[in-house]
Amino acid sequence: MLPELTPEELNRRLANGEDMQLIDVRQPEEYAYCRIEGSHLIPLGDLPQRVEELDETRPIVLICHHGVRSMQALAYLQHRHEKTNLLNLRGGIHAWSLRVDPSVAVY
Repeated sequence: MLPELTPEELNRRLANGEDMQLIDVRQPEEYAYCRIEGSHLIPLGDLPQRVEELDETRPIVLICHHGVRSMQALAYLQHRHEKTNLLNLRGGIHAWSLRVDPSVAVY
């Protein structure tokens, strides 16, 4: 089973000041439309060339629209790069918008 957290858990951890790296693996046009504040865009297809941008020293939360692409990114990073500090945002930014921050657009 791959590690994940709910939008509510992410919100609570961020509110408590936990230093986490938020990586959004959607496409640039999706990211331009809506995003979680503080997230950094690395599209899924670019991830193999940009692995060095990931911080080894803090938890990395992977984000996409519904949680599928981010789960693929997590599996890739675990198996190919032996990353152990990864979490998938369950339900993606869609769930974040509905359950945590309605100011983030739904699409």
